[in-house]
Amino acid sequence: MAKRVFKVWRGNTLGGDFKQFDIEVDPGMVVLDVLHRIQAQQANDLALRWNCKAGKCGSCSMEINGKPRLACMTRMNSFTDDETITCQPLKTFPVMKDLVTDVSWNYEQNKKIPKFKPKPRDADGTYRMYQEDVDRVQEFRKCIECYLCQDVCHVLRDRDKPAQRAKAGDSTKGAFVGPRFMIRLASLEMHPLDTDDRIPEIKKEFGSGLCNITRCCTEVCPEHIGITDNGIIPLKERVVDRYFDPVAIVGRKLLGIRKRTKTRVEEAAEGKAPPASPPDAKGPA
Repeated sequence: MAKRVFKVWRGNTLGGDFKQFDIEVDPGMVVLDVLHRIQAQQANDLALRWNCKAGKCGSCSMEINGKPRLACMTRMNSFTDDETITCQPLKTFPVMKDLVTDVSWNYEQNKKIPKFKPKPRDADGTYRMYQEDVDRVQEFRKCIECYLCQDVCHVLRDRDKPAQRAKAGDSTKGAFVGPRFMIRLASLEMHPLDTDDRIPEIKKEFGSGLCNITRCCTEVCPEHIGITDNGIIPLKERVVDRYFDPVAIVGRKLLGIRKRTKTRVEEAAEGKAPPASPPDAKGPA
């Protein structure tokens, strides 16, 4: 065993500071293992969230050496032998105690997103969709809601400050909902069976224009979701097409307003796109 130095933030809603712990570390340990050992041996009242210990629940989110990470997926051998490991709560959200933050603001944003609105089933009682349409949104469903992307987003951390808005009773109308909920909007807006039009809300209610595409959210995602390139940018493009592209605006006025981007199935039915897979490919019955 080797002795390592940990600095762990201890405090509550009234404030706090870092406390140093010298702790023995075994080979193969992750940061969460060491925090559990500190909790068991030196600080029985240390508060931290964890559940699966396998990188799938998102509970143990924190900032380790200044970077948002999952403690259960951060191996001790990724640090040098003489490096001090600093653990602190997510900066974007208010502290409850020690490493635990109040992330309830995120759940309030989730409630505002219009729900999935599927189109009617085909005449034989089934849904049909092309595999490429399914693949496009399947990536977004890997999100474990660790909120590391929400934490690292500088719009939320430095500008919108969701914790302060929530305390002030701000409805957050027109403010940025954050990367996690932009990809949820993308998963709905790009779904081959969904019929709702969320572009006006994406622009006005959810603040897509506030994201300036730094890709910091993509960098910290433990599921390696292309949040910026595959989710946010396509949504921003759709907003631009709807509200700012003069050619598209004139075209819609002359040819009629098209509310949603059509799927491959819809385009193939209109003869505008060749089938990319067998036309009898079925979705869930």
